[in-house]
Amino acid sequence: MTARSLSASARRDGPASGTAERRATRLLFLIVGFGVAAWAPLVPVVKARAGLDDGTLGLLLLCLGIGSLATMPVAGALAGRLGTRPVLAAAVLVTGAALMALSRAADLLVLAVALTGLGVGLGLLDCLMNLQAVAVERRAGRPMMSGFHGLYSLGCLLGAAGFSALLSLGLMPAAATLTGVAAIAAAFLAALPGILPTVADGPRGPAFALPRGPVLRIGLLCFVVFLTEGSALDWSGVFLIQERGLDPAWAGLGYAAFSLTMTAGRLTGDALVRRVGRRRIVVLGALLAAAGLGLVTAVPLWPVTLLGYALVGAGCANIVPVLFTAAGRQEAVPAALAIPAVTTLGYAGVLAGPAAIGLLAHATSLTLAFLAVAALLLAVVAGARRLRL
Repeated sequence: MTARSLSASARRDGPASGTAERRATRLLFLIVGFGVAAWAPLVPVVKARAGLDDGTLGLLLLCLGIGSLATMPVAGALAGRLGTRPVLAAAVLVTGAALMALSRAADLLVLAVALTGLGVGLGLLDCLMNLQAVAVERRAGRPMMSGFHGLYSLGCLLGAAGFSALLSLGLMPAAATLTGVAAIAAAFLAALPGILPTVADGPRGPAFALPRGPVLRIGLLCFVVFLTEGSALDWSGVFLIQERGLDPAWAGLGYAAFSLTMTAGRLTGDALVRRVGRRRIVVLGALLAAAGLGLVTAVPLWPVTLLGYALVGAGCANIVPVLFTAAGRQEAVPAALAIPAVTTLGYAGVLAGPAAIGLLAHATSLTLAFLAVAALLLAVVAGARRLRL
């Protein structure tokens, strides 16, 4: 869909249609965040029920990434051929069914299939919500991507807190999951009228193309930022326990500090992008995140470590939304191929980054591994100066 056709469609549909589309986009981001978070409280339940050791659980968790990486590159082409709404409906159905299976199953093969299915559903939803967001932002003619991604972060917080609360109240995992799946279905039905019938450039063309030119550069920057986010998710607690001597019961404070500033930064980010500009958001955000990691590693006091993680979250908050906007604006590759490619590269950072940090930490130290991530963020600063944002 070209910028001219989007503009003409916006004039034809009127402001009421635009409001419905923005509401639908917010709900899609909320759904994906909620769906991702819904799996987290089930992990220890699955581990105990199936009697898995840490190594087997680690291999099982790879199925989630395999499912996502298999479908993300072709999500735009599927939406172009079949229509956005049918593909999204199928993705919601697969996600809900996978979560329900994970809440009940104990057989390793069933768990692997269900977790792969969850990756497929969330991978399709993730790509198509960003394609919808690019189209809606272009129609509006003003920055909106940070706010949309803020709803994803809010969905993660609501999903994790909501599921944990239901389980703590004594609900069985299957009943708690059913409640969450019902909420996802209700949100999708509410979003359905505002979902654009087509967010791709049409049914013709390849289903997948290797990223190149500006798309490759944008994707590599996303890889680094997602790697940074993954390091906070998977390694902040370990660092606080091993290096700062914090009680394990409080080890989640590092990721909580990171998540709170990231969510707040994204929910207020659109106004900031308008005021500061896209390029400066990426440059200053990467510098702030690198400084936060420097603070995490340099000062051996756990309250300062938490402050460092808060700076990392604030710095990373609006980089990825700006990069997704840039992927939709570039003209070297159609958006239906560019957005899935960037999403796939970014998600690869989430998957591969924490493992790479672990290997580097084993060979050197966790402090040096974090400093390596900070150095990569400085490379984002250099890369952003060469991109058209």
